[in-house]
Amino acid sequence: MSRVDRFWENAAQSPLQIVQLPLFTEHGVRVYMKRDDLLHPFVSGNKWRKLKYNLREAERLGFKRLVTFGGAYSNHIAAVAAAGQAMGFETLGIIRGDELHADSNQTLQFASHCGMHLQFVSRTAYRDKELLISQFGDNSYFLPEGGSNQLAIKGVREAVEEIQSQLAAPVDYFCSAFGTGGTSAGLLSAAVSAKVLVFSSLKIKKREVEAHLAAFVPLHNKTWEIFTDYHFGGYGKETEELNQFIDDFEQKTTIPLEQVYTGKMMYGVVDLVRKGFFNQGDVVVVLHSGGLQGKRK
Repeated sequence: MSRVDRFWENAAQSPLQIVQLPLFTEHGVRVYMKRDDLLHPFVSGNKWRKLKYNLREAERLGFKRLVTFGGAYSNHIAAVAAAGQAMGFETLGIIRGDELHADSNQTLQFASHCGMHLQFVSRTAYRDKELLISQFGDNSYFLPEGGSNQLAIKGVREAVEEIQSQLAAPVDYFCSAFGTGGTSAGLLSAAVSAKVLVFSSLKIKKREVEAHLAAFVPLHNKTWEIFTDYHFGGYGKETEELNQFIDDFEQKTTIPLEQVYTGKMMYGVVDLVRKGFFNQGDVVVVLHSGGLQGKRK
């Protein structure tokens, strides 16, 4: 068995955990969390799903080096760095923001400690990814920003298959945080009757989110709803209200959240329950996308 295959074959399914909050009980809504944060200590959450078939393909094609893109708080950057270290790939992360450095935050520190070379570029230069690939990507397997491509969608689909095998009841709603759209698109591609709720962590318009989703999966005959009111200022931004929510949630449920993606998504889910968005008896499954290496200390 190859080194890449052995890495993924060693993992079991992530648990499906009911989220015990009095608010959910009062409204008669059953909320479960797919604990993909427990898949691996460092390559976890949706990144575990997204990288699985991409790294198999990189190995099949004989590449020894992975090149990818990300922002300062990118869970994808951290996961690629850890996966590369575990499976013997060299890694290069092209990072948006030439004012940054390897010690700017926990995520970049972690990636650097895993042996990833970090190339910091200006926000203007970052927009021209084809040029950056030509400059830094020779003889490398390219992973897009956030790891979102068709091979990533294939990996995320497996989460839905696992949930369906773990839960006897039909699912009414799947929920995911939105960064580049691959995870939400993967849920949409596999969810037959359930509605997918997409919570943007970026300060962007709904039509922009929809365009990202449509780039990965046909949206006809799918049901989804996009929420753009829970970004707390935008990507990588946080507020005292959000941080207090995360602390309270973890104390009540023992489930850790981080402030870039999962905390914002879960705040949105709780707020929708409070507002009566869901019907009594609805079954809601929330996908924990990991990223706890960037959790606020």
